[in-house]
Amino acid sequence: MQCYQCGKEISLDHKVGRQDTCPFCSSYLHCCRNCQFYDVNAHHQCREPQAEWVQDKEKSNFCDYFEPGASVKTVPSAADDARRKLDDLFKKKP
Repeated sequence: MQCYQCGKEISLDHKVGRQDTCPFCSSYLHCCRNCQFYDVNAHHQCREPQAEWVQDKEKSNFCDYFEPGASVKTVPSAADDARRKLDDLFKKKP
């Protein structure tokens, strides 16, 4: 698996436990950000419809649906893109 925080590859010889941390940056491994179902554009930011809401996506949790995997890289939505362009338009220039 790959750590969401530092991006380093981590090889485990066991199932990811709730308290397991990255040996490189000490981030929790059993967290939403390291799960294959994590998706910022999905309802509750999770593509697993039966998973319960987890408030902090970077803390360890008890989710039974956790599957280690690369977090989904999503393209900004049209609304996000429009908001960024509007913000850029009104930025003060030095």
